[in-house]
Amino acid sequence: MQALRPFALLAAALALIAGAPAASAQTVLTMSSWVPPTHSLTRDVLQAWAKQVEQATSGRVKFEMLPKHPSAPPGTFDAVRDGLVDVSFVTASYTPARHPLPLMAELPGAGATAEINSVAFSRVHWKYFQPAGEYKGVKLLGVFTHGPGQMFTVKKQVTSVADLAGMKIRSGGGISEKSAKALGASPLVKPAPESYELLSSGVADGTFFPSESIKAFNLDKVVKYATLFPGGFYSSSFGFFMNEDKWNKLSKQDQDAILSLSGEHIARLAGKSWDAADRVGMDAMKAANVNVIEASPAFIADVRQRTAPLVQEWIQSANAKGVDGAKAWAEYQDELKKVASGK
Repeated sequence: MQALRPFALLAAALALIAGAPAASAQTVLTMSSWVPPTHSLTRDVLQAWAKQVEQATSGRVKFEMLPKHPSAPPGTFDAVRDGLVDVSFVTASYTPARHPLPLMAELPGAGATAEINSVAFSRVHWKYFQPAGEYKGVKLLGVFTHGPGQMFTVKKQVTSVADLAGMKIRSGGGISEKSAKALGASPLVKPAPESYELLSSGVADGTFFPSESIKAFNLDKVVKYATLFPGGFYSSSFGFFMNEDKWNKLSKQDQDAILSLSGEHIARLAGKSWDAADRVGMDAMKAANVNVIEASPAFIADVRQRTAPLVQEWIQSANAKGVDGAKAWAEYQDELKKVASGK
């Protein structure tokens, strides 16, 4: 028995060596968000998705949240591409010259909820837009939109296009900026986190946002009036992506696990979380006695007429990218109806 001991020790050593690769196979990816930790984008989309991936990969892929976002919000695409952070998201409104195709989902009069818009947009994106390569340089995992974008003001209620004349309105850029100009307002293109300071200081007279943002950015303390449009006055479209080098280093098994939680899965996850957050925002406005009205039929018709050229402008920009813009737009309208009906 004593003679067998060296062989037992050798076998144990070999077992430890064999187990070493498995122990070191864990990949830790960094992620960051340019909105607060309590925001639904951070808590219910980015972090919730990360937990799902950790479970799907049996802990082989884990995530570490950076304490501070490594760039200004519009620089998020570059930050992920250049490896300053491995996983994040950004709205196409912040980079409209680089990402004109996703602006389709920002045009006025989409579906009634973020989930409807996100899923319809996701289906059109992967079919028509992805081949155009606007997210080249990163691994795009999903696209989605926020809830219907509405009008919020500090000094007066907006009941007509005439009320918007000359008003300084904070906008994230993209379609909401163009829509504001079409309606005679003066848009201030600033990232969402700057909204409270802009409104409380009087630099801006109002802002375009989904209802969720009223609570997320503490705007119930400064906003006095809200004007709601069916399907929204605009939306904002988002890309959710990973550093491409880090993606390529993952095993095929882990890539497949992540892909199973990407695409339409991310669209539904983000859409549902945003709809829940929109409800919280509406409750916050009621509690703060914000004067909330529904836009009148005449107001809606006037807005649609004045912003209609934006649809044709987007179609032309899509055509210039090699995408049949009219076909993609028509299919998006069909998908909005399908998703709303449960398909």
